Amino acid sequence: MAVTPRPGWVILASSLPMFMVALNNLVVTNALPEIGQSLDTDVAGLQWVVNGYVLAFAGLLLTGAALGDRYGRRLVFVGGIVLFSLGSIACALSDSTVTLVLARVVQGMGAAAVQPLSLTLLSAAVPPHRRSAAIGLWGGVNGLGIALGPLIGGAVTEGIAWQWIFWINLPVGMVAIPLVFWAVRETKGADRGLDLPGVLLVTGAVTTAVLAIVRAGDDGWASPRILGLVAAAVVLAVLFVVWEQRAASPLLPLGFYRIRAFVLTNLVSLAMFFGVFGGIFFLAQFMQGPMGFAPLEAGLRTLPWTAAPMIVAPLAGLITDRVGGGRLMALGLLLQGGALGWIALMARIDLPYAHLVPPLILAGIGMGLALAPATAVVLGAVSPQEHGKASGATNTIREVGGALGVAVLTTVFRGPLRTTTIWSPVDYAHAFVAGMTPATLVGVAVILAGSIIALFIPRSPPKPAAVLTEPAVGKERAPL
Repeated sequence: MAVTPRPGWVILASSLPMFMVALNNLVVTNALPEIGQSLDTDVAGLQWVVNGYVLAFAGLLLTGAALGDRYGRRLVFVGGIVLFSLGSIACALSDSTVTLVLARVVQGMGAAAVQPLSLTLLSAAVPPHRRSAAIGLWGGVNGLGIALGPLIGGAVTEGIAWQWIFWINLPVGMVAIPLVFWAVRETKGADRGLDLPGVLLVTGAVTTAVLAIVRAGDDGWASPRILGLVAAAVVLAVLFVVWEQRAASPLLPLGFYRIRAFVLTNLVSLAMFFGVFGGIFFLAQFMQGPMGFAPLEAGLRTLPWTAAPMIVAPLAGLITDRVGGGRLMALGLLLQGGALGWIALMARIDLPYAHLVPPLILAGIGMGLALAPATAVVLGAVSPQEHGKASGATNTIREVGGALGVAVLTTVFRGPLRTTTIWSPVDYAHAFVAGMTPATLVGVAVILAGSIIALFIPRSPPKPAAVLTEPAVGKERAPL
């Protein structure tokens, strides 16, 4: 008789690949200066090392969820792990910027299957009354990857070579694959049709929109290229919505957007990732620029922020159902916004690090309070067979929010630099702080707006009828 793995093993099996993906993001960010020197590339080339991954990841999240519903979530999840691992090998062996960017695209494709299906497999393996707690533990493992990313990136880059930031993904993948096959049972979605026109339209719309966002900082928001990309993204998005209204097996059921908890939580996530990603982007540069820390030193000093979600997210998951996800999100965003505003208003080139510790801890607590409840509310707002599509939609919104936050805040940041004649490192440091303060405050305003929106999320949303029609017992709809 087969032994059923304990829920803890299921949580670990579904969370470990997410740990690998989360670790990869911040590890690469810290290693960019060394990569640029090794491959003799400029800032534009390094941007594509990041953007190549983001474009593939954001553009294919909904597709990854749909493929899981059609062919088996565990199978596609493992396929994503394999693809991400192969991309990591290609990254480590890259000897040019072009090959590295292409390998990063492969990593992004793999991550697009891992992230939404990780949550879907987890939520299917635990009873509804334990789902929020399980998601909290999942968030804690994800937070561990975020916390260790800057440390491992700095240590590996300084102590060995930048290629090893990609080699370290392989042991994680080799452990994760057999663990997933052993601990996680296979599931499929009730709707097993594959909406190919929807896949093409949404991938084109999201990829074009993110490309416009990440290029706007260099080309200017009013440049013909950016305006053309935005127009193309809007046209593709409209065509996607029109098609989804008539598709027999829609990639994204539009009924989701009649569910108040789903819509408001996605707006909160958009606001949170807009401000937080922009804040992290500038804080890392502030520590390694005006404050003068090396990559490893900067990574160690971000721990009060990045390590806190690892502790707080599981605790938030335990009390989400009792307190209400909206209330926790509102408090989390309020703490994040207050902490980032605190940092922005006291920033100066001779700021002692000790002054940063309290707001960093506050920001980390806020992030932990918001992340797990946001995920739990989204999954709780739809029926179980729709978890993959809901997770894919939410993660797409988060990626777009993060990219938009970095782009908009960078535009605000560059204002003082355009009007300052920089002739020494000290002048640049002063100009950096002068740009960082208003840029971060813009992010704070968006985060606080998200905090207000969170207050209107229903505390206990009624379980909706399935947007997709469940097949009758013993029968399955024929796949299209």
